[in-house]
Amino acid sequence: MFEKYLYALGKGVRSVRRTLDEEARKEATADPNAPRDVTPNDTGVTEPAAGVDVSSVIPARTPLRLANRALVMGIVNVTPDSFSDGGRYLDHAAAVAHGEQLAAEGCDILDIGGESTRPGAATVTIDEEIARVVPVVQSLSARTRLPISIDTMKAKVAAAAIEAGATIVNDVWGFQFDPDIARVSADAHVHCVLMHNRRQDDASVDMFAEVKDFLSRSIDIALKAGVDRDKIFIDPGIGFGKTHDQSFELVRRLAELKQALGFPLLLGISRKRFIGFATTRTIAAERMIGSVAADVYGALHGADIVRVHDVAAHVEAFAVLNAILGKGTERR
Repeated sequence: MFEKYLYALGKGVRSVRRTLDEEARKEATADPNAPRDVTPNDTGVTEPAAGVDVSSVIPARTPLRLANRALVMGIVNVTPDSFSDGGRYLDHAAAVAHGEQLAAEGCDILDIGGESTRPGAATVTIDEEIARVVPVVQSLSARTRLPISIDTMKAKVAAAAIEAGATIVNDVWGFQFDPDIARVSADAHVHCVLMHNRRQDDASVDMFAEVKDFLSRSIDIALKAGVDRDKIFIDPGIGFGKTHDQSFELVRRLAELKQALGFPLLLGISRKRFIGFATTRTIAAERMIGSVAADVYGALHGADIVRVHDVAAHVEAFAVLNAILGKGTERR
C-alpha cells in the first residue's frame, strides 16, 4: 500500500532524491565518529506528480542516523489517559503544536502514539487509534523534516501511519502481539523498534534472561518477515511488567544486553515510576531530573536513542556530556 502510494505521487522529483542520497553517501565518511545513515532510500523524499506545486509537497525526511551521541525521540501522546500527560494533546491542534515544539527544542525523532500502555489503561479500537494518530502524522510530516515514529502494536494502525508519513514502527510488544505488523514493516521498508513486554511483574523472574530471550524471538520474527537487519532497534521495555529493582538492573546492564543481541538500542525511561521510587517524586511530570540522570547513564552505556517527554532538558544535558567526552556539541 505504501509503495503504491509513493508510486501514485509520480516521478516529478526523482532527481531530488538522487541528490539527497548522494549527499548522504558523502556524509558517511570513513571517520568512525561520523553519523551512519540507516534510512532506506525509498522513504526519503515524497514525489509530486507532474504539474503539482512542489511547495505543497511533504518536506524531505531527514535520514535517521546513528551518531556519536544518543538521539532524542520526543513523545507525542494523542491520548486521553497516558500516565504522564494524558489528555493534554488529545486534540489534533494541541498534538501538532506539541510536536512542533519538541522539534524546535532539538529532538531528532517524533514518536506519535494513540493508545496508552500504562497499567489499567482502556483499550482502543483500531479505527479510533487510526483516527487519533493519522491526522497528526500527516500534519507533522508536512511541517517538519524529522523522522516520525508510530507507537503502536497493531498492523493496521502501523500501515495507515506509514502511508501518512511515518518511517519507524515502535511496537511495545516486539511484533509478538499482532502477527501481521512485521510484514507491514518489512513491505514498507521502515525501521522498527522491538520492545520487551509482559503483562505482570514477578520479582522471582530472571528479567535480564527473559528480556534477552523475548527480544531474540522478536528479532527472528522481524528477519523472517523480511525486515532488513540494519532497520532493527531493540528496547528492554523498562517498567513494563517489571519491578523497580528489575528496571534498575536492566538499565545497569544495557551494554551487556546490547552486546548479547547485537542491535542498536532504544531506552525509554522518561518519568516512569521507578524514577519516582528513587527520587520520591509521586507526580510523573516532576521526574524530569531523575529521567535525565538515567538517560545520561544510558547514553554512556550503549543507548542509541532515548525516548523522552522533556526534550529541551535532554538536549542540553547531552550537549554538555558530548563536550566533556570530546564529541563536540554540533546538532542537526
